[in-house]
Amino acid sequence: MTLDTAWVRAQFPAFSEASLQGQAFFENAGGSYTCRPVIDRLTRYYTQRKVQPYAPYGASELAGAEMDEARVRLAAMLGVATDELSFGPSTTQNTYVLAQAVREWLSPGDAIVVTNQDHEANTGPWRRLADAGITVREWQIDPETGELDPADLPALLDGAKLLCFPHCSNVVGAINDVAAVCAVARTHDVRTCVDGVSYAPHGFADVGALGCDVYLFSAYKTYGPHQGIMAIREGFGRELPNQGHFFNADSLYKRFTPAGPDHAQVAASAGMADYMEALSAHHGGPTGAAAAGQAHQLMRDAEVALLQPLLDYVAAKNSVRVIGPTVATRRAPTVALAVQENAEELAARLAPHGIMAGGGDFYAIRPLTAMGVDMDKGVLRLSFTHYTTKDEVDHLTTALDGVL
Repeated sequence: MTLDTAWVRAQFPAFSEASLQGQAFFENAGGSYTCRPVIDRLTRYYTQRKVQPYAPYGASELAGAEMDEARVRLAAMLGVATDELSFGPSTTQNTYVLAQAVREWLSPGDAIVVTNQDHEANTGPWRRLADAGITVREWQIDPETGELDPADLPALLDGAKLLCFPHCSNVVGAINDVAAVCAVARTHDVRTCVDGVSYAPHGFADVGALGCDVYLFSAYKTYGPHQGIMAIREGFGRELPNQGHFFNADSLYKRFTPAGPDHAQVAASAGMADYMEALSAHHGGPTGAAAAGQAHQLMRDAEVALLQPLLDYVAAKNSVRVIGPTVATRRAPTVALAVQENAEELAARLAPHGIMAGGGDFYAIRPLTAMGVDMDKGVLRLSFTHYTTKDEVDHLTTALDGVL
């Protein structure tokens, strides 16, 4: 089934915004455009429901009901129980709070495994556990390909308690086989925490099927408000010490959110479920929780079709090095290029051509350094999602011809 890109773009106000006309957006890995259902829900909340939720009067009851709706519908789409889904101010903050709980759960001398493929917001909090006497082992990427070799994992897991790794890297782009990795971890009685920030914009994962204990991603990269979303399976969540108020210890979704929720943004997050359902239904698919799988497939198929020609184009350029796989089905449409000049300056040179892109390290200093990238130059990152068109990719390659 072919994605109706015109219908998709009609769901995003940015594409009809006059100030953005003629601009091709290739910085989606830093944050996506927001879909209309989210904007509408946020506006409605701020204009009709901006009161303390869960009190016994009409506006408050509606406010609380909308917050609950977001949790119920998104949890179902992710294949987890409602209480296993929690919201926080960002994925960075959610990871940090979770790491503090793990620090109390572990004992000095215990071991955890991290990778050097990660964005620093995911790997940094775990590495700091070394200060508490925790042994931190590193699952290292291949310096040529940027990929993780599953054959290296069993030895690292022996005697470990937790494995933290990305669904895909924000610069390497390679999609890790999360289900297979988690299956190996379970044979070693090792808990798993997956950073889904760079993967989730390309389709919600079935966390239940993946078999991980924790899955984290950012709503502002999945067409929603600036919230971090964490799915933590009940077994692990109950093992870890409560990080919230003592009187919330019995509530799984409050155990790892010490700060009060942003009521309006939590409520608006239901708009992401609205969008996934509408996307599926428009293409003849199911509604409800099953819509997420249909939307995921539509999104990935559309992205792969656009990504392979872009990868072929940049791989043929002698002046750039493609970071990660050059086969579209094996990666997300986040393409980092090591270039011969300062990448941030190169991105600035693309701007007059109507290309919105970024250059730098993108908090991925560890994998880029491991791959021998000159950090004084960084990488040019070109990232898109399912709402990107062939015309925009053609626009990009024409602009690259003019600046490389």
